Amino acid sequence: MSNYILVINPGSTSTKVALFDGDEKISEENFRHDAAELGRFDNVADQFEYRMRSIDRWLESHRFKPGEIKAVAGRGAPLRPMEGGSYQITDRMLDDLYNRRYSNHASNLGAIIARHLGKRYGVPSLITDPITVDNFTDIARVSGIPEITRRCRAHTLNIREISRREAAKKGKQLEEVNFVTVHMGGGISVAALEGGKVVDVNDGLLGMGPFSPDRAGALPVGALVNLCYAGKFTEKELLDKLSKESGLKAYLGTNDLREVESMIDRGDEKALLYFNAMAYQIAKEIGIAATVLKGNFEAVILTGGMANSQRLTDEIKKYISYLGPVLVVPGEFEMEALASAGMRYLEGSEALKEY
Repeated sequence: MSNYILVINPGSTSTKVALFDGDEKISEENFRHDAAELGRFDNVADQFEYRMRSIDRWLESHRFKPGEIKAVAGRGAPLRPMEGGSYQITDRMLDDLYNRRYSNHASNLGAIIARHLGKRYGVPSLITDPITVDNFTDIARVSGIPEITRRCRAHTLNIREISRREAAKKGKQLEEVNFVTVHMGGGISVAALEGGKVVDVNDGLLGMGPFSPDRAGALPVGALVNLCYAGKFTEKELLDKLSKESGLKAYLGTNDLREVESMIDRGDEKALLYFNAMAYQIAKEIGIAATVLKGNFEAVILTGGMANSQRLTDEIKKYISYLGPVLVVPGEFEMEALASAGMRYLEGSEALKEY
């Protein structure tokens, strides 16, 4: 009898689904959705039936036998601050998601769909390492003014999965290692992992760390305040500009790193400047995380889609190689991370936490 784990990962205009038998991926599909269709739903949770139609067609094609599916794992959404690990999907969690208590993000559907399918097949449903995993110390939360508290928001799912895999290569558990792990994608998270916990990380969406292909990163405060009151943007327009229309996209007109590298290859000096500036800022943030760990870490890990760029990873290494080993692990392993969490639960090596 197979031990199938069904994995659900909703994105802004896509829904990824996969079937794993243990660590082996048996089947995967990425459904693309029409942005205009999705735009009809003010609450992302209301997209449930629309997305389920695609998922159901895919599931019907597999003709599962009774008992073959053992667990369903969904991508974790922004929720209240919580410990890392895997969580049973509960009514309270769904209530927070349906009511947009912490976000109106596409990933809200991860737990909603997983719970629905778990009930259909009579198996447990879970999420693991959502965006708002928070192991900050009290010191890490202090911003500089009482009205603002630093928050822990990061690409935790991929960061902890890659760190877990690298720990295993050393014959260790995630809880036994310290790493500086850097996820480099549309957003960039530079995390200090102490005993497998994210004890500090920049807010890769709004406000901290390096700029990214389309996000602003940390900015000079005075100039930002002036921009807020210049009368050019509404609050929403400025937030969209900082989180979607900044970084390489603002400087060079594209958020595609491959296109930027092609520009560099054609001799575009502006493209080279801003590419290197992004690498420079990533390296500076790595230095911050290394300081948080007081230099006590085993390696710096560069991961995410942009880690496929040797030009970028080589440029970062110029600044940080003196810190110790630098491991490059390109790509994102979100589906594998969700499946692994399901397997750890089924094998009894990790219990599900209560939300």
